[in-house]
Formats: sequence, C-alpha cells, structure tokens
Amino acid sequence: MNMKNMGNMMKQMQKMQKEMTKAQEQLKEETVEATAGGGMVTVVVTGEKRIVDIQIKEEVVDPDDVEMLQDLVLAATNEALTQVDELINERMGKFTKGMNLPGMF
Repeated sequence: MNMKNMGNMMKQMQKMQKEMTKAQEQLKEETVEATAGGGMVTVVVTGEKRIVDIQIKEEVVDPDDVEMLQDLVLAATNEALTQVDELINERMGKFTKGMNLPGMF
C-alpha cells in the first residue's frame, strides 16, 4: 500500500469516526416507547438505554395482584430495551457492516 492510499484511508477513517460520533450524539436525543397490558404500563427509554419515564394507569393497580403489575412493568421495559437495541443497530450498524468486529454494535 503506498502512502497516498494510506493517507486516503486515514481520511476515510476520520470521516467515519466523525459520523459515528454524530450518530451516537443523536441517539442520546432519541427515545422509544413500549407498552404492556393494552397500554396499562408505558416505558420510555433513550437511545443510551436510560429509562426516563414509566407510566402506570391507575386501574391496573390491584393490591391483591401485585405480580401482574410487576409482570407488565417488566414486559414493557424489556420491549423498550429491545426497541432501543434495534434503533442502535439501525443507526450504528452501517459503520461496522462488513468489518466483522466482535463486540461492536
């Protein structure tokens, strides 16, 4: 590989790094929302996998069936995290496509 090709490759890598950083910053601003129990429980998660909101409708709160509420919160949270993983793969996967780098998005 000659120096010119090496220089071009370095420029491309720097450009890709800037684009990745920008995409990561944008993910911080994005949120996904998932519900369970027909909308009885709603969980909102950021692209950084931070839970920022949980809403529970009053009618699902039954002191005699706390397990059901726990299951709904778990289901909504897990679905929101799955959606965030899909969002991250959608946004960041283009940077690692074809590179076969273990542990990368």
